[in-house]
Amino acid sequence: MTKSGYIRAAFRSSRHNEAYIFINDDKYVLLDYAPGTTNDKILHGPSLVSDGFKSLAPTIFQSYAIDCAFDTDNNQAFIFHENFCALIDYAPYSCNDKLISGPKKIADVFPFFKGTVFESGIDAAYRSTKGKEAYLFKGDQYARIDYGINRLVSSIKSIKGFSSFCGTIFENGSFDAAFSSHKTNEVYIFKGDHYIRVGVNPGVPKDNLIGGVARIIDNWKSLGSMIPLKN
Repeated sequence: MTKSGYIRAAFRSSRHNEAYIFINDDKYVLLDYAPGTTNDKILHGPSLVSDGFKSLAPTIFQSYAIDCAFDTDNNQAFIFHENFCALIDYAPYSCNDKLISGPKKIADVFPFFKGTVFESGIDAAYRSTKGKEAYLFKGDQYARIDYGINRLVSSIKSIKGFSSFCGTIFENGSFDAAFSSHKTNEVYIFKGDHYIRVGVNPGVPKDNLIGGVARIIDNWKSLGSMIPLKN
């Protein structure tokens, strides 16, 4: 999956105000993203994904980039590459990460995506604060899923349902990455060299843009100092 942006994928850590940011085809950083401030700090990296996630060594994720990810429960996260996904235990601050399941085809793990645009890959995703739900994006569409009971919560919809995207570079979708903040019902979404912070209300079409569209290098000082990262 080709992405032109600075950030390929991201997921929120179980540790407060920390997130894993995948910044090119084979590297990542662990970031204290300091929500609502410009005091972000690189805690680890940039490092090769293969060095930080040893359990991925015998899989396609050893050689191919992580396109998308979202956190679930108990130090676990789903990661995606094109039409494949895996569930991992990322074991923060240790070398004990584990491959729980996969890699398998997205349509095998999430059968409700068979025959949809999501079957071939996911652009971005974030964990919801409602139960075991997550929002997944592909092109100009999004899906709300419950990964706990493995079902589509509601029909696949247009992102035009998010009013905060209107009139911005985000209104046509095709996001690069997203992750949920540790601040309740706030989400970061990335596209190209810009990002937005969005206030969301799970299950309700009532969202708001917090602070407007901004350049990553302007507001994420430590992250901005290393992107775009050269191989």
